[in-house]
Amino acid sequence: MEYRRFGRLGWQVGEVGYGMWGIAGGEGGWTGADDTVGDAALRESVRLGCNFFDTAWIYGRGHSEELLGRLVADVPGTRLHTATKIPPKNRVWPSNRESRLEDVFPADHIMEYAHKSLEGLGREKIDLLQLHVWEDSWADDERWQEPVRALKDQGLVEGFGISVNRWEPENVVKAMETGLVDSVQVIYNIFDQAPEDELFDACLEKDIAVVARVPFDEGTLTGTLTEDTTWPDGDWRASYFVPENLKASVARAEALKEVLPPGVTLPELALRFILRHPAVSTVIPGMRNVGHVRSNLGVSGREPLSDALMATLRGHRWDRVPTAWSQ
Repeated sequence: MEYRRFGRLGWQVGEVGYGMWGIAGGEGGWTGADDTVGDAALRESVRLGCNFFDTAWIYGRGHSEELLGRLVADVPGTRLHTATKIPPKNRVWPSNRESRLEDVFPADHIMEYAHKSLEGLGREKIDLLQLHVWEDSWADDERWQEPVRALKDQGLVEGFGISVNRWEPENVVKAMETGLVDSVQVIYNIFDQAPEDELFDACLEKDIAVVARVPFDEGTLTGTLTEDTTWPDGDWRASYFVPENLKASVARAEALKEVLPPGVTLPELALRFILRHPAVSTVIPGMRNVGHVRSNLGVSGREPLSDALMATLRGHRWDRVPTAWSQ
């Protein structure tokens, strides 16, 4: 595993981290989660050098945090960085321009869920506490700033971050001016290249870490989806891959397969594209089993994609705007 500096927090984190949504299960998540399989995958990732784990209270309503807490407790001699997220109080993903801070992240809610996460993780301190949605119109509001400062001052949280809404990478730049934001988690992949327009330069300038999420576009960039793919009732992907999205996504993935270098898989290409950018501190693919862990972590340290291939991949940019189904 190759390691990168996590912005001004100075941590050395694996350039491929672990996104834990898919292994948590529960309402509104991904079906088919199995704790035994998930636990084996987590432990294999540690063996291979992964040390950054991103979860959220909403992933299994605290269950994912408990899985991570058990992992950390079982490897006391290994430094693992724990990152989690506070859910919006109104349980609406994403927020929108009309969302009010008092309905989404009132101070008492931030404090309550910080303590819930501490308890679930079984930790005295959370390495990185993030807000799970964001509106930059809230940036200068002391009502979120004060509890964040208090959590840091009390030693309960080391770093604070914001997880940016889907397809809105600039919707955090103002908050970064407050000096409270240590990291930004943003969707960045071969299709979603918009973070390069403004956000990444701002993060580099302010030494703010970047956590790149959804590297496979919720599965599209694994190359395994077809127009006939379906998911069980209750699986989040069934609500995301509505027919208009599934058809377009599959077509774009098939076009990408035409430019794959010999011996390179589509998931490998997707991860190496992300790791080419110097602003990225870590990328967090979802990994549901040991096979996923070995293939994804095995990408770390491979040579950067060529300028020519990067130029070709630039042509596969797909600019989208939030919709009723994009969540």
